[in-house]
Amino acid sequence: MFSRASSSILRVAASRSSVKSAPTCYGRLFSSSIESSPEASAAWKKSCYHEIDFTISDECTVYEAVQKFSAFDIGALITVDDKGDISGVVSERDYVNKIALLGRNSKETKIKEISTKSANLVTASPKDTVDVCMNKILQKDIRHLPLIDETGKVVGMLSVKDLIKEIVSVKEKQIEVLSNFALGKGGHFGGE
Repeated sequence: MFSRASSSILRVAASRSSVKSAPTCYGRLFSSSIESSPEASAAWKKSCYHEIDFTISDECTVYEAVQKFSAFDIGALITVDDKGDISGVVSERDYVNKIALLGRNSKETKIKEISTKSANLVTASPKDTVDVCMNKILQKDIRHLPLIDETGKVVGMLSVKDLIKEIVSVKEKQIEVLSNFALGKGGHFGGE
């Protein structure tokens, strides 16, 4: 009974909405087909990166980046040049693979020597959906995604954890609406 009712709700809601589907990776959408996926900016506002300075000069030493990783409990920073423009991203993986394993000295190595350069970066717009961002992360097997505005300026940073939290939040709301409907609560599928 519940499955017929929920199928009926989904069909009616889908026919009433004019949702644009996001590009998918491996043929999957991470959010509901009833509601559109939230924008990346919504996930970023809840992110730990929202409250901190997530940039570092590419002229700084790797040791300074590691100190910032530890102080803010984060795994990546956006590197900027002397003009303040994005020059790349440096991550804990970069430290492990390009400093620790090679026996280099982090206090003598500049960030620009080990960072992923901006020409090779995968980025997103704050207006991209969470689905689009998650697909970019999965396709490139990365953990962090810089958010770049229309002018090319860095406005934020998303981690895979931020995106997962946003997807779970959407799913929890869906479950609540469907559960309330199945239990006969609320006139429009909401709680009393």
